[in-house]
Amino acid sequence: MKLASLKAGRDGRLVVVSHDLTKMADASHIAPTLQSALDNWKRAAPRLQSLAGELELGSIPSERFHEHECASPLPRAYQWADGSAYVNHVQLVRQARKAEMPDTFWTDPLMYQGGSDSFLGPRDPIPLADPEWGCDMEGEIAVITGDVRVGPSQEEAQRAIRLVMLANDVSLRNLIPSELGKGFGFFQSKPSSAFSPVAVTPDELEGMWDGHRLHGALQVRLNGETFGCAQTAVDMTFDFPTLIAHAAKTRALSAGSIIGSGTVSNRGADGGPGKPVKDGGVGYSCIAELRMVETITTGAPKTGFLKRGDRVEIEMLDNRGRSIFGRIDQTVES
Repeated sequence: MKLASLKAGRDGRLVVVSHDLTKMADASHIAPTLQSALDNWKRAAPRLQSLAGELELGSIPSERFHEHECASPLPRAYQWADGSAYVNHVQLVRQARKAEMPDTFWTDPLMYQGGSDSFLGPRDPIPLADPEWGCDMEGEIAVITGDVRVGPSQEEAQRAIRLVMLANDVSLRNLIPSELGKGFGFFQSKPSSAFSPVAVTPDELEGMWDGHRLHGALQVRLNGETFGCAQTAVDMTFDFPTLIAHAAKTRALSAGSIIGSGTVSNRGADGGPGKPVKDGGVGYSCIAELRMVETITTGAPKTGFLKRGDRVEIEMLDNRGRSIFGRIDQTVES
């Protein structure tokens, strides 16, 4: 089934959305919000699934689904932990600044805890007070979990995955070095992120979900031009059960925790840095990676970060060319 939160109050109003994203049915009689449904998943999920079936059959009243009316599926969450599952991305960043990458980066995931109290809606503008901060998009996959105990097995972590969605993890690149230089992690350099209009149960993904990874091309467009179409199951060093188990190594995760993949990133066909789409590659899911490749190949970055008026779109299509999660579609505003 596909679930969305219409903008209403702080936590939205839960609706079930048709497979083709054209219709919706109110689900507030089952659970007023998605968080409420996640808190009572054993009871709520079968009823929501039944409602979704009735919606597909046309046997219940429905309304037209409009993505611009959506908040992120969880407008705020108890937990937002973003990993760096695509180590190729990390390797490029370090290579560009001539820094050696520890071998442990291939065996122990990187992860940071982001702000989760005020996510942007999928069609909300990206606020940018100062272009010098180096605003960037990051196209990602994310999952929403149920409750996860401390120290779960891989199988327990896999069973905890409730929903899958897309993310735009907004980053202020020029603020990152000084923050990391303090040795205390991200804060100001990681403003509010946005998620796709719809979150989808794994069974709805028609063979694109294998229990560990999502198989598909993440389409990232910048100002109407294809910027990236990386394959999300390729070069994913750490799968989602691994990321969840990593996050829950020393503390339990509450239902409604969001775990991100980090920037989706593919190597080039020759094993080296990937190429832009215009040069026959799959492109990139963030501007920083393109700048790193430019630095590696030409000695200096050429592409600028986001500025006022720039438009970012992130989407994934199924095997029939239909949008699965709806589209993140944001414009930078100062």
